[in-house]
Order: sequence, then structure tokens, then C-alpha cells
Amino acid sequence: MSTPALSTALLTDEDLAFLARPLYGFLTVAGAAEPPQPRPVWFETGADGAIHLSTMRESPKLRRLGRGSRASLVVTAPVGERERWVAVAARATVHEDGVDELVTRLAGRYWDLDDRADDLTAMLAEDNVRVQLHPEKVWRFAF
Repeated sequence: MSTPALSTALLTDEDLAFLARPLYGFLTVAGAAEPPQPRPVWFETGADGAIHLSTMRESPKLRRLGRGSRASLVVTAPVGERERWVAVAARATVHEDGVDELVTRLAGRYWDLDDRADDLTAMLAEDNVRVQLHPEKVWRFAF
């Protein structure tokens, strides 16, 4: 059995298909004096390869982004599937526009909204922003 190689090209069609699934991503934003602190996030990938997520305006990850605009996202296949992951190092930007639409799309992607409509309403009532990750380097592994 050969050892699969890691590739560092930008997102491929296979990566985009994998990232189109409703998988959790683990976002890491390192603070200057703090160790990196990954957090699970919902996300979507745009046609241009940018990755979008939302977060509350007062969240620690957004405060860390305020100190620098670098982040990483790791997405992995669930247990029971063949091993696969995609990791992205990216420049991050924060946006005020399109937040409610993004939250609604993500909730529909990860939840059955017939059962979770009240939770979506609560999420939309929060003070959220949209974070866009602009991939600069991508690593992937599949076995």
C-alpha cells in the first residue's frame, strides 16, 4: 500500500465537491499571546473558492481576527467513511452584508428547518457578521 501524498494547490473540483457536503469545519484563529483555539463552524464555499461563515460580532474568534487577518479551516470526513480532509490557510475579511441570507442558507444545510425554525429565528436575532476566507494555501489528504 502506498502512502498518499499531500497536495498544496488551491481548491480543486474534488475539494469543492467535498466541501459542498454539510460537514463541520474547524476554524482556527490564533491570538498574539494565546495558543490557537479551533472552533467548529458551519460554512459554505462560493463558486470563486472563497469560504463563508458567520459568527457573532462579540465572539472570541472575531476579536482574534481583529488582531490579524489570518485563519485556517480544516474539514474532515466523518467516522465510517474513508479518511479524507482538506485544510485551508486563508486571509480573512469581515463583512456586514449578506449575513442573514448566509445564516439562513447554512441553517438549511445543517438542520431540518421544519424542526428548527425557532432556532433559526433566534440565530437571526443575534448580532452576526459574515467572515470570508480567501484561500492562499490548501492541503488535502485522501486514503
